[in-house]
Order: sequence, then structure tokens, then C-alpha cells
Amino acid sequence: MYGAFLALHPDHFGWLDGVDLAIHEAGHPLFGVFGEFVGFLGGTLMQLLMPSLFVWYFTRRGDRHAATVALWWVAQNLWNVSVYVKDARAEELPLVGGGEHDWNYLLGRLGLLGQDRLLGEAVRFAGVLLYLWACLRGWTYASAIGRDGDAGEPAAPS
Repeated sequence: MYGAFLALHPDHFGWLDGVDLAIHEAGHPLFGVFGEFVGFLGGTLMQLLMPSLFVWYFTRRGDRHAATVALWWVAQNLWNVSVYVKDARAEELPLVGGGEHDWNYLLGRLGLLGQDRLLGEAVRFAGVLLYLWACLRGWTYASAIGRDGDAGEPAAPS
């Protein structure tokens, strides 16, 4: 339910957004060593890579249901990123510590600043698709857990 609410209201700043923001900000200095452009992109990269690492970890462990929960987190971050992308020209979002707007800089350098709204909606749509996939697969894996008593892996042959 929370995910459906966020999909319909991506501008809502909820409890998870504070975590995402800290992860985002940590990405700037981490990726900044690769140059200015990658440094600006680094916040978004980190914001998407961190939950993706959890997807990878749980998938590798064979806990497919937990992986879908982390995949939901990736989708939620895409919605968060979409709001930032759509704000590139308007620059109305409050920025942590001031400074330049990441997506204004990135889209400006790529010559795509005039497409900020369209690109932001595309990112949001990708998040919605990923959210739906995570929910569908999570439900099927949770059903398998109840049926087979495991984390969504097929039952061993008898």
C-alpha cells in the first residue's frame, strides 16, 4: 500500500527518503574522484546502486522474496530521482548544503535540459514498472514460502 501511495504521489517525502538522501549525498564525493560530471551523477548512482546491492546479495543467497523487497526499494528510489529530474529547470527543490542542482547540471551538459519533465516522467514510469514487477514476484515467492516452507526456491524432489 505504501508503494502504491508513493507511485501516485512521488513528491511525498516519507521516512525512507531521508535514508535515500543520505545515500545520495554520500555518492557525490565517492564518485567525484572520476571527474565533475560523474561526481554530479554520483548521488543518483549511489542512490540506485545501494538498494541494487541488496537485490544482488539476497538473490545470491537464494532469498528471492527478500530480493524483491530490495527491488521495491530500487523502484522507490527511481520515483525519488524522477522528482529531482523533473525539477531540473525549475530548481524549486531545497538542496542539501546549497550548491548546484545535479540534474540541471547533468541535463544542461547533455543538451537535454528542455526535456527534464519528459525524462523525469520516463524515470517515474520505469519505477512503476519495477515496482509492479517486484510486487508480483514478491507475492509469488511469498506464496512459495508458505507452500514449500523456504525462501521461494523450488522444493527438493522427494
